Amino acid sequence: MNIDIELDTCGLNCPLPILKTKKALSGMQAGQRIRVRSTDSGAARDFEAFARQTGHTLLEQSTQGNEFIFVLQRRD
Repeated sequence: MNIDIELDTCGLNCPLPILKTKKALSGMQAGQRIRVRSTDSGAARDFEAFARQTGHTLLEQSTQGNEFIFVLQRRD
């Protein structure tokens, strides 16, 4: 999968991972993808809600050790 931006929000708690992702997405073009790494235990719930509310597509979410990985695609 082609990733345009990598964003590391490890160590940050809600709402900072979402806020930093929102800021990064605002500078991206439609269709571009961002991968976000987080250690916030509530991140899965937060990113699902964020995608639903903003219209961005949550393409993937996974867990690697104590990190949660999310891939979002910027809406058209």
